[in-house]
Amino acid sequence: MTGLSAARINNAPIAAEAMEVAARHAVTAERQWRPARESIEAVVAAGFVRHFVPLDRGGNAGSFTALSRAVAELGEACPATAWCASVTAHLARMAAYLPVEGFREIWRDGPDAVVVGSLIPGGHAEPVPGGWRLTGRWSYVSAVDHSDWALLCGTVPAEEGPRARMFAVARADFTVVDSWSDIGMRATGSHSLFAEGVFVPERRAMDRDVLLNGRSAGSPARCHAVPLRAVNALSFATPALGAARGMLALWRDGVAAKLRKPSPGPGNSRAAYETALARAAGEIDSAELLLDRAARIADGTGPVTALLEARNLRDCALATDLLVTAADRLFRSAGTGAHSVDAPLQRYWRDIHSMASHVVLQFDAAAGAYAREVWEASEAFPPAT
Repeated sequence: MTGLSAARINNAPIAAEAMEVAARHAVTAERQWRPARESIEAVVAAGFVRHFVPLDRGGNAGSFTALSRAVAELGEACPATAWCASVTAHLARMAAYLPVEGFREIWRDGPDAVVVGSLIPGGHAEPVPGGWRLTGRWSYVSAVDHSDWALLCGTVPAEEGPRARMFAVARADFTVVDSWSDIGMRATGSHSLFAEGVFVPERRAMDRDVLLNGRSAGSPARCHAVPLRAVNALSFATPALGAARGMLALWRDGVAAKLRKPSPGPGNSRAAYETALARAAGEIDSAELLLDRAARIADGTGPVTALLEARNLRDCALATDLLVTAADRLFRSAGTGAHSVDAPLQRYWRDIHSMASHVVLQFDAAAGAYAREVWEASEAFPPAT
């Protein structure tokens, strides 16, 4: 049975083969500032990009729990590839909120179209007969080199002022601009794309609020009825979970090799290593529990209330903080050799820090959103004036 068939039957991506391919190309991909084509092809074959595609388009309309676990597994082998797998899966979910005629066009050739994009208004569009004329530049678009479609946010004129609207743009209608130079996550290829006066028909456009509120007109599946705020941070935190697991495994093997030597030489005591291991593993396990709960809330049968949305956001940000703490603990105790540019441990450490810098994973903002919902629901805590 192929990975693709298994993914369709089990309603979950199969990460094992993609892990091997991604790990093999990780170093070269980082040097080239973009994911290897072989890695993206393996991600597609494993069922990641079709995971949230509607059933009537041949996709799985799958669960957040299944995807999150598969992304974390892939992240153990290559954090950057896991990031690309996660964001393309979640952007395909967003594309399912387009008008029915629009999302049928996205997947007219099958459910494995690679959708990338940006929710930040990087351009503007003017109404024209039958649709919109879109112009702009969007930065930090992961895996853009390997995309078939881009889902882009632009502002449109409205009586109440500029309004955010999403546009699905075919690969032939935009240009990729090399601009990615982060110290971490280099192999995500998060370059910029540029569109100049591109015509987007109305069937491939929607208000951004449709995404935010979780109202898909074309699919009754649970995954297409979840507000964006409840799951957006999950898409960025789960690759970090996998990266932390992978880093822990590398650290554990390196320390074990040190301790097997007759004379380990200068460095931490055995007790110090044991403490670092126990604390880092506990922090990673705690992060996993928080992220798993967030995914299960999204997959549940009940309504995702504003309080649950805010708690999911809080949990994803808190989990990411725990993962950063664990990564720093491991890196600091690993010794100078781990700092070499040829040492894989430092790549995981850099990638985790880059992932944690994403705007939706900042704890202060998540804490404020959570506190406001708690205070609004409790007479004991009046809202701030």
